[in-house]
Amino acid sequence: MTDKHARINRYTWYEMVGIYCGVAVFLTFVLAPFVEGFLVSLKPLSLLFSSPYKFWPENGSFEAYRTMWVSVPGFAIYIFNSFFIAGSITLIVLVLVIPASYAFARFEFKGAGLLLGIFLAVKMFSGAVLLIPLFRLMRSIGVLNTYFAMIIPGVAFIIPTGILLLVTYMRRIPRELEEAAYVDGASRLYTLRRVVLPIATPGIAVVAISSFIEAYAQQFIYALTFNSKTEYMPLPVGLFAYFGRQEVVWNELMAASFVGIAPAMIAIFLMQRYLVGGLTAGAVK
Repeated sequence: MTDKHARINRYTWYEMVGIYCGVAVFLTFVLAPFVEGFLVSLKPLSLLFSSPYKFWPENGSFEAYRTMWVSVPGFAIYIFNSFFIAGSITLIVLVLVIPASYAFARFEFKGAGLLLGIFLAVKMFSGAVLLIPLFRLMRSIGVLNTYFAMIIPGVAFIIPTGILLLVTYMRRIPRELEEAAYVDGASRLYTLRRVVLPIATPGIAVVAISSFIEAYAQQFIYALTFNSKTEYMPLPVGLFAYFGRQEVVWNELMAASFVGIAPAMIAIFLMQRYLVGGLTAGAVK
């Protein structure tokens, strides 16, 4: 009989110490900027550049979180625009990526490998390199200064990543499950909807989360180039437009930044329960 404890405790105590120390160092470097930014948002502006520098704020308060709503006109609109643009991009990407990934995973056709290679090559180009052609394209179809001017490029650049992620996951789904549905008279579309998609939920969740994060993060360059109307500005451009015209109020800027990323963090938190594996474990023996 296999010793379960031997399988679980396969590391010695000093190896475990090294692993936890490595993780702690990694988290320190990753989380330190966020912790420092949050503490800056709590400090009075007069103490931000005091000498000697004090890491922990004295007389800290959440005053900046109240005043930044007054200091940044249209702040709520900026947050809504960012969330709406990222959510729209994510929804469109999923609608296009799911059938495309299924086709690449199940159908054998000429040029499939070449197409996947092209998708990978597209990700090698920075969006900044294509700004001028994209600007001319957006102007020719008449979508400048609209949501579409930021949604269309976002979808185009995120689709390749979504296909590359999801096609790998769908290839791991046993074909026997679909064949059993075909024997019972199910169509391919019904099989995709009732058999494949429920099993592929973790992979779809990964694509959705990664697409939302990328769409939320890439809004600055597209919005700055393709939009000049305040009512369509996402949060990064809105903050840049305000704080770039006058003295930077750092504590309010940090407060606005943390409030701005809250929708993305909430969305990720709500979807993380779908990021589980092994939904197909035991389905085919």
